Amino acid sequence: MATDQNTFANNPLDRMSERRTDADWVAAQYAHGETLIVPFWRLQPLVLETGDAANPLDVGWLRGGALTGLVSDGAVKIFLGQKDGTSYFAVDLDRASDPENEGPLAGLGKFMDLRAAAAGLDAREAAILAQGKSMIDWHHRHRFCSVCGEGSTFADGGYKRGCPSCGAEHFPRTDPVVISLAVQGDDCLLGRGPKWPRGMFSALAGFMEPGETIEEAVRREIAEETMVKVGAVRYIQSQPWPFPSSLMIGCIAEAETTDIQVDGTEVAEARWVARDEIVRALKGGGDKSFMIPPPMAIAHQLLRAWVS
Repeated sequence: MATDQNTFANNPLDRMSERRTDADWVAAQYAHGETLIVPFWRLQPLVLETGDAANPLDVGWLRGGALTGLVSDGAVKIFLGQKDGTSYFAVDLDRASDPENEGPLAGLGKFMDLRAAAAGLDAREAAILAQGKSMIDWHHRHRFCSVCGEGSTFADGGYKRGCPSCGAEHFPRTDPVVISLAVQGDDCLLGRGPKWPRGMFSALAGFMEPGETIEEAVRREIAEETMVKVGAVRYIQSQPWPFPSSLMIGCIAEAETTDIQVDGTEVAEARWVARDEIVRALKGGGDKSFMIPPPMAIAHQLLRAWVS
């Protein structure tokens, strides 16, 4: 299996799309004694401390019996997939008031924000949790049919909701976001959001709009935020981003102009940064008044790809 450097990529599970439409099969997998289940509470997964410096956190995988009394009949139970014959699920603890300190899970681990936990997890485990979080979040947001307003029902192991009234089918969505590094010669264009720390700069990003190609979205977003015009656009890599459910599409674009005029809304400040300064920042050195995103962000990987 090919790997990349982006956090939340490299999910090792076979999602078994050809089997998850069989409700009886999915139910049997959930009830199987060897199935592994990760509970989520308020969209936070259960994680365990390992004491390992390389991966200080591990996923709190449990057998079904450990969740007795915590999972209601109508709880969201996402079939994540299989690996080596073992099935994996993510379950929403919708009945629990404080499962970290009360009930059968008390003292076992902690429910932790996935963004904070990701750096301490094995990369493939973090990718599985990203899948589970995005799916549970989608169900929280789509309990009613968007066509007629009737309450919708859970289906296909969590990968569909159906409307019993009008028959409409609803499927989990992923929102595409272009994140782009405009370059000209040995300089790249970076921006700072209004609420970001002073000195923190990143690639420019924005949601794609209906009817746009990736290239068109890149040109529009950079122009909207900085008034810089770009021409050729080259796709580099992508990253699942489960906050709540985006796909970051990383690109490098050739700038045709260099004058900057920020929009003041999404970008408070923008500047051209020399390649040498990016190299120093990637190595953790250089001017402390200039910072770039950490390795878990695709912007970091785009900068690394550009300088190399």
